[in-house]
Amino acid sequence: MNTMNLDELSGLPTVVSLTTAGRAFGLSRSYAYELARRGEFPCRILRIGGCYRVPTVELFATLRGECLTSGR
Repeated sequence: MNTMNLDELSGLPTVVSLTTAGRAFGLSRSYAYELARRGEFPCRILRIGGCYRVPTVELFATLRGECLTSGR
């Protein structure tokens, strides 16, 4: 597993795959999907059809220890 470095993080698009977000947290692909299915992924995720997507702003906020979503 490869954790993302700062250069990779800064080049991310507005929305990323669950696998990419998982890499930012140092999670394996399978564990990221397991957390998403259980509703326990470290930040807010979007379910679009059969796909999971993670807003990059949410990813950055969680990595910085901020909370953007009320009630979380």
